[in-house]
Amino acid sequence: MTTRTRLVVFDVDGTLVDSQAVIVASMLDAFDAVGHVPPARDQILRIVGLSLPVAMARLAPDADIDRMVQTYKDSFVSRRAAAGSAQSSPLYPGARGMLERLQATPGILLGIATGKSRRGLDLLLEAYDFGPIFVTQQVADFHPSKPHPAMLHAAMDEAGVEADHAVMIGDTTFDMDMARSAGMPFIGVSWGYHPADHLTYATTVLNDFDSLDAALATMWER
Repeated sequence: MTTRTRLVVFDVDGTLVDSQAVIVASMLDAFDAVGHVPPARDQILRIVGLSLPVAMARLAPDADIDRMVQTYKDSFVSRRAAAGSAQSSPLYPGARGMLERLQATPGILLGIATGKSRRGLDLLLEAYDFGPIFVTQQVADFHPSKPHPAMLHAAMDEAGVEADHAVMIGDTTFDMDMARSAGMPFIGVSWGYHPADHLTYATTVLNDFDSLDAALATMWER
């Protein structure tokens, strides 16, 4: 019997790693560079997942967006270099074991769809030795910002998988709406940057990664 190929696509920040400290600090630097009063921490975390220019425009529509984006990038890189990726973007509990478990499962392919840049994702994957795990890696450099479905369309094309044999896993309504626009099921996580009760399209919302295997099995049995 042939094993059907399935694609599991992950968001990164707020789903696999907790980058909120370095994200908030870099955003404060960006606001300082243009002389604007920064928003509250929860407002900053609400835009995580969007491409940087879109995120900046939402937070400070009348500011010098290009300067803010560049300041943010420079700050993020320098802070990550000083602290190390594992310190600035620690894995959530169970993430590594879950990824290794899924990678070893016949018929399961893993992918990424993130608002990170190519450079930012490469450095993170290198730090955790995760590069070979993900067969498709979609980043903000080459696609419209979430929730546009372009990242998921590209991921499915690269993996050779249709939407009903794929799933998006993320922590924000941007991930959720991207999956819905792509016609793909969505599984939410409760530990990220958007309230879990906002993830209304989710098939289920996980409280830990140990629950993912059963959630996938149940979803694909339907």
